[in-house]
Amino acid sequence: MSDPTRDSFHTTPLYDLHLELGGRLVPFAGYSMPVQYEGVVAEHNHTRSAASLFDVSHMGIVELRGDAEHVGSELEKVLPSAIKTLKPGRQRYSFLTNARGGVIDDLMITRTNVDPGAPYVAVLNASRKHVDIDHLRANLESVEIVYRDDLALIALQGPRAVEVLARLNPAVAETKFMDVVVVELDGLECAVSRSGYTGEDGCEITVAGDEAEHLARVLLAMPEVRPAGLGARDTLRLEAGLCLYGHELTEDVTPVEADLVWAMQKRRREEGGFIGADIIQAQLANGVGRVRVGLRPTGRRPVRDGSILTDADAESAGIVTSGGFGPTIDAPVAMGLVRSDLAEIGTTLDADVRGRTEQVIVTELPFVQQRYAR
Repeated sequence: MSDPTRDSFHTTPLYDLHLELGGRLVPFAGYSMPVQYEGVVAEHNHTRSAASLFDVSHMGIVELRGDAEHVGSELEKVLPSAIKTLKPGRQRYSFLTNARGGVIDDLMITRTNVDPGAPYVAVLNASRKHVDIDHLRANLESVEIVYRDDLALIALQGPRAVEVLARLNPAVAETKFMDVVVVELDGLECAVSRSGYTGEDGCEITVAGDEAEHLARVLLAMPEVRPAGLGARDTLRLEAGLCLYGHELTEDVTPVEADLVWAMQKRRREEGGFIGADIIQAQLANGVGRVRVGLRPTGRRPVRDGSILTDADAESAGIVTSGGFGPTIDAPVAMGLVRSDLAEIGTTLDADVRGRTEQVIVTELPFVQQRYAR
């Protein structure tokens, strides 16, 4: 299959494999990426029932080098999560905040247990990684920030994912959610984190870029594993009630508004000390005017992001931030930022979908049970 975007966008180490497998490639965050292979719904359902291989090498892997105690303290200046107390071999979800309390990016941060010179590693969203790196370099003192564009990142997601990886190295089966181990997989040194963004159990695997295709082929040879693209990744994360940068999260949306207070541990909420802490602490104390909620359309028509929400008096109620069809529940699902006085479960709102009104009901998140190995 040919790819008309090849000359205009970056490619990942799995690019040629995507073409060989018949992936439909589209521009995404400056890269040519597969949006689907056999179809979004089929890939979505396979991930929920077995295991799917996703290429996420477009994301940014960054090492934070220096003395571990110092790097941890510096990171707490830019991340509102507890970083200094993160144990080696553990990972945490967090976000960079600006002076207004808005989210510059959400990310995964790992306390490594292998290289003492690089005690922390961050995985950044593809569309924000260079913004993030500039922000880190401007705000972290005496911390070397190394962008590892020589590495690839592969996500194996689904209830059979760990079983598959354990055939290559039984140590993977001993991990739990948010553990990170360095192991050999088919003779290749890999960092394996028991994490992902689908709501399913599974792992994200960091491997040398020039070895990524070999590892992908080994995994795809397993009978449970099929390739999946960005389309299924998005429907899976939406059903799991997970935020997407540029939708639920922007530089104008705070973690409190995005209902991510759980990612700010008690010590950090109380002591502050991070960029935007004054705004966020005031919101924690006094509340916010809008909050992220789940939305279930009453009909079969999906309500897409950008749809304006109104209340029973036709007054502005908020906006849909993500929306689509949830294959697992066989119904449309959405998330939105809604006025706090309208955020109670069961509240009915109207969504403007291309000039047509569709009713939506405020619903508890997530839409499907998250199946992490806690």
